[in-house]
Amino acid sequence: MSGLNKGIRKVEMALKWDPSPTGQPPTDLDIVAATYLASDPHGAPAYVVHFDSRSPDGTIYLNRDSKDGKGFGWDEVMTLELDRLDARYARVVVGVVIQQSQQHRSFVGVLNPAFRIREGYTVLDEDDFADVLGATAATVGEFLRESSDGWSFHSGVQGFEDDPATFTSTMGQLRRS
Repeated sequence: MSGLNKGIRKVEMALKWDPSPTGQPPTDLDIVAATYLASDPHGAPAYVVHFDSRSPDGTIYLNRDSKDGKGFGWDEVMTLELDRLDARYARVVVGVVIQQSQQHRSFVGVLNPAFRIREGYTVLDEDDFADVLGATAATVGEFLRESSDGWSFHSGVQGFEDDPATFTSTMGQLRRS
């Protein structure tokens, strides 16, 4: 029956947080997705999608962007159409980065941050950042192309203490436990 399994096809990554208290600089979190070639799945990303960008072929794009967490429900939403992604890509890593422009901030200083990754109505992962409170960015999961069965999802929150540019260039590298 595995020939009928199409794997994961189209995914939504959603992010939410509460606005900063009155008088404090706004908190700006961003969803980031990085694609990796089959020839180098843990090297440099082929391309990165974040606010103000989309994938060259339109398969990964941001539906909603917030600079302050004042949205209703999920503040940021990104769609990943994995079933349309070119066969040369074997891995997509998704993460969250905290913008550091007005004040240095880690997840401990963000009010009620949470993320959800789902395919249709099926929630693949939903969590907060309680395990990486000192981090300024985190990967939250990865999608791997499985031969003929489409894509599989592997959850896991890993914290980084990098600026956004460094994070996006290193988020897919193999990490030591």
